[in-house]
Parts: sequence; structure tokens; C-alpha cells
Amino acid sequence: MNAAVHISGLKKSYNGTEALKGVNLSIGEGEFYALLGPNGAGKTTMINILTGLVIKNEGTTEVFGKDTIKDYRFTRAQIGTAAQELPSDWFFPIEKLLYFQAGYFGISAQNAKPRVNELMDRLGLTEKKGSRLRQLSGGMKRRFQLAKALIHDPNILILDEPTAGVDVELRHELWDYFRELHKGGKTILLTTHYIEEAEMLCENVSIIHEGKVIKEGSPKALTQSLGKAGITIHFSGWNESLEPKLSNFSYTHEDGRLHFTVQDSEKTLPEIIAILAGEQCRIQSVKTDQSSLEDVFLSLTGKGIHEETTK
Repeated sequence: MNAAVHISGLKKSYNGTEALKGVNLSIGEGEFYALLGPNGAGKTTMINILTGLVIKNEGTTEVFGKDTIKDYRFTRAQIGTAAQELPSDWFFPIEKLLYFQAGYFGISAQNAKPRVNELMDRLGLTEKKGSRLRQLSGGMKRRFQLAKALIHDPNILILDEPTAGVDVELRHELWDYFRELHKGGKTILLTTHYIEEAEMLCENVSIIHEGKVIKEGSPKALTQSLGKAGITIHFSGWNESLEPKLSNFSYTHEDGRLHFTVQDSEKTLPEIIAILAGEQCRIQSVKTDQSSLEDVFLSLTGKGIHEETTK
């Protein structure tokens, strides 16, 4: 498989702090690839170097075999980025903003029109085409970011936290669209805080921690390598007094969901249930399974994916 993205020995420092410490990464053409890491691990820095927004200190970054600095016109045209933030002008209708974005890639308004109409229709933005960004809901802003990234029909799509803050229905709609794009041949690089998203969508994953890629492989291969079990509990009634009582367990907590990484689920589950019940928590569902990608992440980094990396 030819590499769509190839990164070798990539280093970057900010005021003496190393954000990237010699990252090596290769993403095959047409691959759906996830980059997982705690906040501050170096994911955004890597993407910004790849797309020309940040200058690297050392290393090589290539897109379809072309250097991202020497052949920047070619490489930047190959990539569309659905960023987490919204850097677009807030004073123009979103339809106009898509035409502006097409113009950055040398596409005339006449030639851009069918693509703008196609994307707005596919992403449910047509009724909002005259709206400004500030008038859109969070979900609609996510749709707009995706349309903007795809306006020039790039071969590589970078999705930076594409479903953060959206409701469950839209998340699944976007997942279906990502699968459709992947099936159509696009190379997709995903960064996400929803580990389930990476497990469900991606063929391969790299875990980045403190500026280094510490593990890579398919979700199945990574989870099989751990040899542990997972316990997932959905509940209500969390309070801070639970933290010291759960301190002997490896777990992550987010939005009424606890996920534990354990050696023996049959032995550990009754202990956990007793603690939660003792704090008047209402347990809604319990699921036990073999190790998950979340377990691998926690085992390798010692952190939940939402925790900050301290350099």
C-alpha cells in the first residue's frame, strides 16, 4: 500500500518545551486511521505541521511522496481539515463562506456551485445557507466545518474531534457519512476523545503520549495484546466522595459512564457495585467484556483520554 501520509523523526518545541519528540507515522492511501492521545500529547501540533500552519524543528513530512514544505502547493491541495475550532468569518452567510473556501483552491464560483449545492444538501445545510455561523447550533457548525473541509474534494480528510459536543443522533449520522467517504476512497485521519469512535470506524490506530507514538496497530490487535477485561457501567448520582473509594481501580469517568480496566471482572464487579450502591448511585446498565481500546489506552498512558499531559 502506498503511503498517503509519511512522517519521520518529527520534532517540535515551543519555548523549550518539546511537543513532538521524533514522531514516526505512516498512513496508507485509502486508510481510515485514528490518532489517540490525552490533551497536550502532540496531536494538534502534528496536524498543524502537516497542513503548513506550524513550522517543524526537525524531521520529514510527506503527502503522497511530496515534501510538505518544498511542494506545499501540491500537498495542501490534497488535504481538507475539519478543525475543532471555527476560524471562518462570522459576518457572511455560510453558503458564501463555502464559495470563499473553494476560491482559496483556485475553483471559480461557477465551477464551485454544484459542489457547494451537493455538500449543503448532503449535510443538511441547505435551509441554513443564508445563516451566519453565530446563528447555527453546535451540530450545524460541525456540519459546516465538514462541508468546508470537503469543498475542494481532497484526497485526504483530517477530522479533528468531529463529533465533540453533538447529540447521539447526529454522531451516528456523521459516522455513516465518514464510512461513505472512506468507501469512496478517501484517506481519513481522525483525532477523537471518543475511543468507541476509533474502534468502530478505524482500521489502524496510533496512541501518542508526551510527544511520542507509543503503540500502533489495528484496534483488534491492540486489544488482544492487553489480555485484560473491561467493565462499563452507566449510572446516575456521581459525587466527589466516590473518587477515594474507587482509587484502587483503573477507571475513566465521563457523563454518567464509568469504565474499569480489570484483571478479573467476575471478582471485581461485585466490589464496584457495592461501592456505587453505598453512595446511593442508580445503576442503569452494566457491561463486561474483554479488553477494549480504552483499556489499552489507559494501560499505556496511565491517563484517561481527557486528562492533560504534563511535559
